[in-house]
Amino acid sequence: MKRIYLIFFLLVCCMIVTNAQNSNGGSTGGNASSSSASVSDGQAVRSALSQKRSGASESQIATSLLKQGATPAQLQRLRGQYANQINKAGMSNAVDNGLRQAIDRMRTNNETGEPAVADATLGDDEILLLAGEDEEDEDQEIKAGKGGISHKQVFGRNIFNNPNLTFAPNMNIATPQNYVLGPGDVLVVDIYGGSQESQKLTVSPEGDVYVPEFGPIQVSGLQIATAQSRIRSRLGKYFQGSSIRVTLAQTRSIQINVLGEVRVPGTYTLSSLSTVYHALYRAGGISNLGTLRNIKLYRQGRLVTVVDVYEFIFNGRLAGNVRLEDNDVIQVGTYDCLVDVDGHVKRPMTYELRQGETLSTLLKYSGGFSSDAYKNTVRVMRNSDKLKNVFNIDEFDFSSFGLRDGDVVSIEAISDLYDNMVQVNGAISRPGMYQLGEKVYSVKSLIERADGMIPEAMTNRAVLRRLKPNRTQEVLSINLEGIMAGTEPDVPLQNEDVLFIPTIPEHQNLRTISIMGEVVFPGTYEYADSMTIENFILQAGGLTDAASVNKVDVSRTPHDPHATSAGMDLKQTYTFTIDENFKFEKDKDFVLQPFDIVQVRKSPVYQDPITVSVGGEVLYRGDYTMERKNMRLSDLVKAAGGVIDGADIRGARLTRKMNEDERARIRSIIRMARQTSDSSDSISLSKLAVRTTYPVGIHLDEALANPGTTKDIELMDGDELIIPRFNHTVRISGDVHTPNTVAFEEGKGYKYYIEQAGGFGDRAKKRSAYIVYQNGTMAIAKKAKIEPGCEIIVPSKVKKEGSNVTQWLGVGTSLASLATMIATIANLTK
Repeated sequence: MKRIYLIFFLLVCCMIVTNAQNSNGGSTGGNASSSSASVSDGQAVRSALSQKRSGASESQIATSLLKQGATPAQLQRLRGQYANQINKAGMSNAVDNGLRQAIDRMRTNNETGEPAVADATLGDDEILLLAGEDEEDEDQEIKAGKGGISHKQVFGRNIFNNPNLTFAPNMNIATPQNYVLGPGDVLVVDIYGGSQESQKLTVSPEGDVYVPEFGPIQVSGLQIATAQSRIRSRLGKYFQGSSIRVTLAQTRSIQINVLGEVRVPGTYTLSSLSTVYHALYRAGGISNLGTLRNIKLYRQGRLVTVVDVYEFIFNGRLAGNVRLEDNDVIQVGTYDCLVDVDGHVKRPMTYELRQGETLSTLLKYSGGFSSDAYKNTVRVMRNSDKLKNVFNIDEFDFSSFGLRDGDVVSIEAISDLYDNMVQVNGAISRPGMYQLGEKVYSVKSLIERADGMIPEAMTNRAVLRRLKPNRTQEVLSINLEGIMAGTEPDVPLQNEDVLFIPTIPEHQNLRTISIMGEVVFPGTYEYADSMTIENFILQAGGLTDAASVNKVDVSRTPHDPHATSAGMDLKQTYTFTIDENFKFEKDKDFVLQPFDIVQVRKSPVYQDPITVSVGGEVLYRGDYTMERKNMRLSDLVKAAGGVIDGADIRGARLTRKMNEDERARIRSIIRMARQTSDSSDSISLSKLAVRTTYPVGIHLDEALANPGTTKDIELMDGDELIIPRFNHTVRISGDVHTPNTVAFEEGKGYKYYIEQAGGFGDRAKKRSAYIVYQNGTMAIAKKAKIEPGCEIIVPSKVKKEGSNVTQWLGVGTSLASLATMIATIANLTK
């Protein structure tokens, strides 16, 4: 009903649009597509609505409209409007893949070069109008699937939807001798020998070929071999001494009808060499309700053959795939029996069965049992008139148990239990499962079969887990040392016994020792008995160049398993000195213990190289290694050969690398700012982004004039000094009308430069304007001196947002609390 209402709504909308277009005489573009049609859009819509109410299908409506004079383009456009309405209503307008492939194939010219035909009168353009009918079929199939088993793919149903398997006739093979000629076939008659001649003859609608100078020869209905004999007999007496050969040059086209449960039923024009399978492919394949096992071919009202596609899929037989003739009818009925098989088979799917086929046949179709399937019994679920039934079929009854439509066959897996298994784990050479039998029957035989225990095994005690008859576990203690030595009786094993052999306590195997400080490979190592400090340092790669031989510390954690009270000492520390032969001067017999920590200290005089750089207007630019810790700006300029002409010493700037501690402080500030800030804060969090460097304000001119003073600051690792060329400009930026860079004028104040930039902006904070000098220093613009190369920055006022209801409520609550507190104090002071 919903579909009919939507169609009605579409048609009414089309009528309204059509009436509006017809009333607008000045508009020609909208009616361009229908101007050549003898039926207007409004007439077509009214006719379609009338026929739909009378129960006609959409294909019948399309055929009727074409007969009335509607054009294919006009019907396709109306169909598109219908599709748009369906999409707007939230319904799917998609035609399934099989239908789309069929339409694509029907759009393509067939083997004879003629267009395909559907429903006797529809061409390839009109095929699109049949999509709605298949949508209705889809809805019916989906509804049928909800109550049945068509939720799974039916095996073989997509065989005619595969573009790589078209079953198209091979036009390059010799003409089959049993090929029956008909109107439209083209014959080539070659005469050679005494006479040389070749003629191409077309079989006429009357069934004969016309040979010039010899007249017509009737060949329609004859096989190619018979036709060749007839032509030879007519022409042979005129071409004595010559040979005559008749071949088929071009096959005729035939029209066949494909009806029933296919994706696109209709009339198709095919090559006369086409077969049943190719016709099914051209019709888009079998629909979700169609049968694969009982496809019938009728010729002149008589049943010619019954096609079973499974015979081709499973046995490769093409017995039913006969060659088609003109006006043949292929009838695809609905399926009789669909059976679902799931579980442990090689190909769990839904299969179509014929009446009388059994469970054994179904298992053959599904590829047989998988390797882990339980093969003795198969469960079948069946729908009866009112209730469901369950059948358990033994393997001897597989071939006699018949299946019905809707049956669900389930194949279970074999049990996870074992019949002859014992297992050994833990400290054993070959842990795992073993066969319980003649070679493995006791604890001792199991250990011997597993190549014995590993050295770390605890032989005085093992654990044997055993299942009681009620499948609960019990644990037996085993003295392996006594059993293997023969002093204890061997223990017989039972099915599913599990023997666990523990290892030496875990902390014994995980003993470690650490070394830190000035060695090549500091870290944690596995402990070994009798390890000395010298050996451990060599294992760690030896000492680095920065190591001190005068102080090597060993930290040891007190360990007393018999202690009854806590001590005050957390660590015991031992200090040693290494001589020139890499020997310790005292306690030569000192042996490291598990979890000791060895610390090799750095020499107090060792210092990592400290590098600074200088660029810009100096004689020798580049990196320099500091010769002493207190190297200053003046020292670096002197090392670089001094400044050159044109250098702006006052504008020199220093950039310093930020160490990890400084970056951590910045990150903490950002976190706090984010937690306390809101959209009205004047601080931009983006300005607090963590950087790797920061500028240091310097006065290089004063540092060079007074070396060693506070102005001549000390350098740090990574510092970079840049001495620019003299810059005779001043830059103005921020909240000004025209940010600009202008020439420096001696004696002019900052307001002069603001005027050069068009004056202050509308939201400028005039009193907060500041100057950034080239050397990295800053100053308030109102009181500062303008220097060449500096930048005047005018910040903007922050836009204040009005207080919202929540803020006013908060203010009101605070005032009320304050008033209450004042009243209370007043009462107390009376």
